[in-house]
Amino acid sequence: MTATYTFDVFCSLDGYGSFDEHGDWGGYWGRQGPGFLERRLAAYAPDQRLVLGATTFRQFVSLLGPGTASVEGRDPDVAALLSMPTTVVSSTLTGPQDWPDATVVAGDAVEVVARLKETSDVPLRSHGSLSMNWALLAAGLVDRIQVSVFPVVTARTGVRPILAGAGELDLELLEARTFDGRIQELTYRPTVHDRRDG
Repeated sequence: MTATYTFDVFCSLDGYGSFDEHGDWGGYWGRQGPGFLERRLAAYAPDQRLVLGATTFRQFVSLLGPGTASVEGRDPDVAALLSMPTTVVSSTLTGPQDWPDATVVAGDAVEVVARLKETSDVPLRSHGSLSMNWALLAAGLVDRIQVSVFPVVTARTGVRPILAGAGELDLELLEARTFDGRIQELTYRPTVHDRRDG
């Protein structure tokens, strides 16, 4: 049996995963609340493996600051994220990383994740890592897309539309939740769109 793979991503209502240096939004676009933070903690609680691309991994290490390897004193959701065994797909990172349980694997992301899905005894979850996940979506390796939509529009400062390079997909809505009266979490089952179907 293959492990399930969830592509977990945050975005503004207009579909941007982040904003440029002119944006002054802050983390979670400043719209997080207790219900959403509890949900994030719950999402990281089960046994699972985190899969990240090199760019997102570097951003996480930079955002979390020196001593990333320590979970002590961190927000509970961040500590839970850091406590997950992590595979980083990268041809550029080498040597030990400032992350508690990170393994760097060189190679093509599609091949690496296909192997992980066959060998992992726990589910796989990726956060962000847009380029990598676009390739995995195109290859049919993503079982779920979990999108948290924040109630902001970042048309002037938004960068990296979350699905810009994902190709054409059909989506089946599996679950929809609202947190703190403002944040939507939508979970879909994606399939590569077959032009012969319509």
